[in-house]
Formats: sequence, structure tokens, C-alpha cells
Amino acid sequence: MTKSNQTRSGILQKAFDLIYVKGYQATSIDDIIATTKVTKGAFYYHFSSKDQMGLAVINEIIAPEIHQGFIQPLKGSEKPAKDIYKMIRHILFDMPFFKVQNGCPLANLIQEMSPLNPDFSLALNNVSNRCLEALRDSFKHGRKAGKIRAGTNEEEVAYFILSGYWGIRNIGKAQNNENCYKIYLEELKRYLKSLQ
Repeated sequence: MTKSNQTRSGILQKAFDLIYVKGYQATSIDDIIATTKVTKGAFYYHFSSKDQMGLAVINEIIAPEIHQGFIQPLKGSEKPAKDIYKMIRHILFDMPFFKVQNGCPLANLIQEMSPLNPDFSLALNNVSNRCLEALRDSFKHGRKAGKIRAGTNEEEVAYFILSGYWGIRNIGKAQNNENCYKIYLEELKRYLKSLQ
């Protein structure tokens, strides 16, 4: 990786860290520059604006982490009840990228920026649609493999599971406590078993 690419990557990572804690609107370019120790000129060499940098955070930091933690574990799944439970448990408790006190970075930005910026809305919707697609596909494969009961509406189930995940992330964030995750996971397990 070239020095220029390292600088750009460092700016994005520090920007993500600040946005995840403070929110996008509360994070200024000056905050990012102070944290990364780069000059304003270096920032603007890599990004023409804060919004261009914000979109890069979504596409280059958040989207790959969501892909790795949420989407990849469901690829080719023929046992969606087991695999979805395992995946959600993993991202709730074992992925250092996600922190209980900060919630889900994707859901946070959807709530904060989708109503304000159509480019953000498009980029965020793209990531959330990939999550929904991974859930739908896992249920389709599971039904074909005889692991999910006939008549299950994959679209409805996918929306229900994703919204439940985002909801429990917000509750955990409000309570600053993982205990609610355990309660949620017990009910998720019962729900997923009911689809078999």
C-alpha cells in the first residue's frame, strides 16, 4: 500500500471511529484532522468534501464489515435457522467492529442521514438491501433443502429479522448493556425454530 493510500485509509478509519461515537453531523473535518494528524490540504487531496468522505466511510469501511459479519456467513446456507442465529449472536457479542454503547453503525447512519442526503440514503440502502438479500437467499436455499417449512415468505421473514436486529442494537445502545441481547436471542431462536 502506498503512503498516499495509507493516509487515505487512516483518514477513513479515524473518521469512522468518530462518526460511530458522535454521529456524522457532530463530527467535523477539523475533528478528523486533529485525530489523524494530517493537514487540511492532505484531507482535501483525498476527499473533495466531508460528504464524499462520508460516502467512502460507508462504502469502504462499513459495507465490507457488514459483508464479512452479516452477509458472508449466510452464503450458500442450507440451514438458515441455525446459521442466522449463529451469525447474529456472533455480531452481537464477538465482533470488535460493533460496540454495544454505539449500536449498529449502518442503522445509526440510516436514521441520521437518510432523510437529509439522497446520496447517503442510496449508499446506505444498498448495504441494507444486501443484508435483506442474504437473509432471503438463505431461506430460499433452506426451503429447497427441506430445512424451512413450505409457505414461508422469505421477504417478510428477512425484514422481520433485520428490523429485530437493528432494534435490539438500539436498545443495547440506550441501556449501554448487552443483557438485552441475551433475551432477544432466546426469542429469535424460538422464532427461527418455528420456521423449520
